Amino acid sequence: MSRQKLIEQLNSYSTVYAVETLAIPRFLSLLTYPNCFDRSLLFGHVTASAWITDQSREKVLLMYHAKLKRWLQPGGHADGVEDILAVAAKEMTEETGIVNYQLAHKSIFDLDIHTIPRRKDVPEHEHYDFRFHFIAVNPSEIVKNNESLELRWVPVEDIPQLVENEQSILRMLKKIS
Repeated sequence: MSRQKLIEQLNSYSTVYAVETLAIPRFLSLLTYPNCFDRSLLFGHVTASAWITDQSREKVLLMYHAKLKRWLQPGGHADGVEDILAVAAKEMTEETGIVNYQLAHKSIFDLDIHTIPRRKDVPEHEHYDFRFHFIAVNPSEIVKNNESLELRWVPVEDIPQLVENEQSILRMLKKIS
């Protein structure tokens, strides 16, 4: 997926969530920076995430992030790669071991801008997160890596309490219901 294709998808992205609607112009503005896919853009940069469900959509694969100490969907930095769908798939495989999957939607599933706290020599900044919905073909193939303390298939009814009502995760949960 090229930068231009991403811009086209943003321009046609439709959502009932005001927070996403308000984020679209910010994403489009970020994409005007030549290095927006790289961590060198210190105020913020593109990231990609994988919202992974089982085939019944009754469970979501979440990880307890080792650095942030929160339950999150797998994802990470683009590190210069403009094909963010490929980035989301790579992060999913690296962080969960999932290699057999289907893409549930051909385009962006969710948009989120969130603040990352200062850490060592990296200032506080924003992640402009493009999220894609994947369906695990073989949910039992999960393998945790060092980026998480725990990796778990969570029944959808248990997610609100587990994520302490984190609105961006609850929004994605509503989108699969």
